[in-house]
Amino acid sequence: MDAGRDGNLNGSGGRVQLESNDSDTTVVSQLAQQDNVPWYRKPNLRLLYLLMIPTCLAVEVTSGFDATMVNGLQAVPSWLEYFHHPRSASLGIMSAMFSLGSICSVLFVSPVVDKMGRRYSISLGGIISITGAILQGSALNYTMFVLARFRPWLWPCLPRCCGFFSDWRERAIMSSLFSTTYELGTVFAAGITLTTFTMTSNWGWRIPSFLQVIPTLLQVSFILFLPESPRWLVSKGRKDEAYAILVKYHAEGDENSNFVKAEYTQIEQTLEAELRISQVGRKELSSTPGMRKRVIVATFFGLFTESGASGLISYYLSPILDSIGIHDNRSKHIINLSRVSWSLTNSTVAAFIAPRYPRRRMFLTCTISLFVVFAAWTIASAVYSSTESKVSAHLVVALIFLYSPAYNIGFTVLPYTYLVELFPFHVRTRGITIYQWWLRCGTFFNQFVNPIGMDALGWRWYIIYCVWHAFQVTFVYVMFPETSGRTLEELTFLYEGEQEVYRHAEIETLHEQGQRETYGTMEGVPRGTMKRLDDSDTG
Repeated sequence: MDAGRDGNLNGSGGRVQLESNDSDTTVVSQLAQQDNVPWYRKPNLRLLYLLMIPTCLAVEVTSGFDATMVNGLQAVPSWLEYFHHPRSASLGIMSAMFSLGSICSVLFVSPVVDKMGRRYSISLGGIISITGAILQGSALNYTMFVLARFRPWLWPCLPRCCGFFSDWRERAIMSSLFSTTYELGTVFAAGITLTTFTMTSNWGWRIPSFLQVIPTLLQVSFILFLPESPRWLVSKGRKDEAYAILVKYHAEGDENSNFVKAEYTQIEQTLEAELRISQVGRKELSSTPGMRKRVIVATFFGLFTESGASGLISYYLSPILDSIGIHDNRSKHIINLSRVSWSLTNSTVAAFIAPRYPRRRMFLTCTISLFVVFAAWTIASAVYSSTESKVSAHLVVALIFLYSPAYNIGFTVLPYTYLVELFPFHVRTRGITIYQWWLRCGTFFNQFVNPIGMDALGWRWYIIYCVWHAFQVTFVYVMFPETSGRTLEELTFLYEGEQEVYRHAEIETLHEQGQRETYGTMEGVPRGTMKRLDDSDTG
């Protein structure tokens, strides 16, 4: 039987027994649904969410800032003159180096995060980012500017922190808001480049580069006030600390909370089950059908997120506008600022709405909408190329704005919500790292080849993206599983069929032979931080 599955919370000799029933609702889910107090009336949880703003949610501000800064600099005369009007491959590698740093970090990010924990890994990643931004703003030549943009990232753990820390009811929304803050960074960068592009000195491009450190400085300043992940603490044997964190933030200090006791037990049981599975060996684990499907979904999910036409808009809006007859730099900056402000607005709305609907439905809506919008964009660009029709040019601009909500309802607000649900804890770091790696590979390829392709093929380059968007629709329909409506622990065996579950149970039995059975009990709860359950009211 799946140890994380449903049951009733009953007092029996100091134990909480998780009794099987026909419902898919777990004890944690049942108890969470009984809590009708909103998060903003819980002081400790409210404080935790406030701390997550500069530490977890704001990290994507840096990524969004960088994308729109590079986009905006292409319409800053002082930057163009200083770097001798980069185009084609030279412009591509300049943009793509930021992603190359993330690609190279994949070899060590997972062991570093698992060894150091979430807080110290985030601090180290922040220091690297700050150093790179300072070097970029101080660049003396093209080579120094490019190398300063090579920054290994240690931040794949941040979306999981949003999932771990959030209350069960707000987990999906908090994870969605994590990605939405990317759009906040784009607004800041677009506003700054609009302000500085008229400067005739080199400060016109140095100021935006230096200002990139602000969100990361806030993150590093507040990160030590954020608690460590309870799941990570339990996995390292620091159970008292983990339980204390759950008590403080999920029960407002009530050590006798049945919800926290059940939540802690569920975390511990799930980790024990995952540990037993992982002990079988990495080769055998990765060869199971369920894990192979997870890896395939994460791989293509990463590619879809940043290798579509969104990369054209995010990094090369200036050449796109040039291709439809818009050459005035001020007009380009105004369109860019309007675009990112609109994207921030609709992505924030989507962050509160999209997680309430089934994941597959939202991803299918997203990919189908993207295909339709970009196909129309390609046709309008082709018409302008032949006729120079202003109506076609205006239609392209309108479709650029329509592309934003179509993209955001899936690929902006749901990635980390979906990935946290897709991967079990013991492979979650690796799973999200796989997604991040392929996302950055897609971004690097996109950033590098787009200026080359547009320079050589013009609007015909867009046809490749039409085909790619059609493939996205097909892949999502065939491969993406539904994950909404269940807890993280329930999703541990998302893909595995009955035979594999029985196989896992047999493995657990072999490891448990001769040892005390701990599944379905509360005996793993730290005695130093709570009273025994048989001394409390179990309802």
